[in-house]
Amino acid sequence: MPYFGQTDWLTSPKPAPTNDGTNVSAEQTRSFLFLQGPHGPFFHRLGKMLRAAGVDVWRVGFNAGDRAFWFGAKGYIPYRGGPDEWVETFRAIVAEKSITDIVLYGDTRPIHADAIVAAKEMGLNVHVYEEGYMRPFWVTYERGGANGHSKLMDTSVQDMRDALAKSELDVPEAPAHWGDMRHHVFYGALYHWFVMFRNREYRKFKRHRELPLVAETALYTRRLMLMPWFALDRIFSTFRIKHGGYPYHIALLQLEHDSSFQMHSPFNRMEEFLAVVIEGFAKGAPKHHHLVFKAHPLENGRSPLRNIIRRLAKENDVFDRVHYVRGGKLAQILDPARTAVTVNSTAAQQVLHRGIPLKVFGNAVYAKPEFVSDLPVDKFFAKPARPDNRAFKDYRRYLLETSQVPGGFYSARGRRQLMRQVVDMMLDNNDPYDALASGQAPPRQQLRVVK
Repeated sequence: MPYFGQTDWLTSPKPAPTNDGTNVSAEQTRSFLFLQGPHGPFFHRLGKMLRAAGVDVWRVGFNAGDRAFWFGAKGYIPYRGGPDEWVETFRAIVAEKSITDIVLYGDTRPIHADAIVAAKEMGLNVHVYEEGYMRPFWVTYERGGANGHSKLMDTSVQDMRDALAKSELDVPEAPAHWGDMRHHVFYGALYHWFVMFRNREYRKFKRHRELPLVAETALYTRRLMLMPWFALDRIFSTFRIKHGGYPYHIALLQLEHDSSFQMHSPFNRMEEFLAVVIEGFAKGAPKHHHLVFKAHPLENGRSPLRNIIRRLAKENDVFDRVHYVRGGKLAQILDPARTAVTVNSTAAQQVLHRGIPLKVFGNAVYAKPEFVSDLPVDKFFAKPARPDNRAFKDYRRYLLETSQVPGGFYSARGRRQLMRQVVDMMLDNNDPYDALASGQAPPRQQLRVVK
């Protein structure tokens, strides 16, 4: 077994966790093991509050970026082995520290996927954080898995309505913006700087993304420096579309390396999705309609999307009817849109909230038959049907009473809002969905309405 920093451990003997695939008993002392989290100090703050609640907290660090954002050495366990040794090491840590719960951000990166399999075999609670399904004003907290592995995938709208019958909470409105984007980019750049220049202790570290670290760090830095120029480009593009006077459809793009795109869609590359959409638009949409591709707010230029879109538009003879808009707020160009298409972006829920017809190509928690079209893409552009807005309202209310927690990972204000609720949710015996279904859901925060 590889050496993973025994001198950093604070040993305290406790009963071993159960191994029957169920949650640990109420009498057992809880011990939380953190794996990788979102860039920035959120996991550190979360661990600190869990300690204040009286449980043990440990953190496995896989690189210098993980170490940099776990302030102080308390509970830190550096993992210096390779991928092949990870599961054995994980099981040893669980046994040594009597771990009852693991905490992670995103469930598809290899180290997390392997740990989840082992954790479920040992009967541990698996706490998964993700970007909010209702982002940017909420984050997602679930047990066992997220996105394509979420319990929502097997939960029908009728199941949601049955659970909601036990609650009378009004649907909360979106809170004031947390101001996360610039913080997100900053923490991403800083994290990758530590990995690039301070990673000597973690020579066997293997990233879950295929792009070389130096290239990704350069892209983050470039994006941070060019934010004013990108903002101007976005403003001009948006202005031209809003004042173009033509009906248009919108395609919501995602990050090509995003886990939802890679693990829960039929595409390997974004170019494949672009080709399908542009060809379907050329065949099915009325000749006076236009198509707008909206980039992800964190798109950093690793793929030349604008050039690819231009080439495909020329090949399909729709060059003068296809447009590209950099990231930024979606609402400005979404409100007038006739339809929307996406692989499985969470931004599609803003589409459904407005009652706009939606076509989805991948697996998504919101891809219910009441909401999304099953027509081929060309026929969808030709004659789309509206989603069932009443069903979506029930779906939205269900999520906001369960897995969607107000706050954000990256700004100090967003973290403060998030911390007011998530620790209690993690310490609860029930996951958010079971708590609502059993009529034992805890109180939810009432948020200030945006004016």
